[in-house]
Amino acid sequence: QVQLAESGGDLVQAGGSLRLSCATSGVIFLFNTMGWFRQAPGKQRELVAHISPGGKTNYADSVKGRFTISRDNAKDILYLQMNSLKPEDTAVYYCNRVGSSGTGRDSWGQGTQVTVSS
Repeated sequence: QVQLAESGGDLVQAGGSLRLSCATSGVIFLFNTMGWFRQAPGKQRELVAHISPGGKTNYADSVKGRFTISRDNAKDILYLQMNSLKPEDTAVYYCNRVGSSGTGRDSWGQGTQVTVSS
């Protein structure tokens, strides 16, 4: 059974930084493309960044240059470093394995709330 546990969300001012973590279990982390998704109130969940097993990264245009995704294959942990945060980054952030259509492959965890004040 795949389990995903996100942490690190907080209330920050615009321009601030946060580092999110995602602990995984029940999945062969090393062999999977992993991603960070977010869902803002009233909006659909969107993929903001993903990283291949070999470390190749890809970002949504809205976060490119500000967010950095990384992975620790020894610890099965996924990270998202978020800098220069904007109020529009406010959302619940989730991690998941990324499917071919860019959606999550597993049941969603509880997510972690990121709130950016202006």
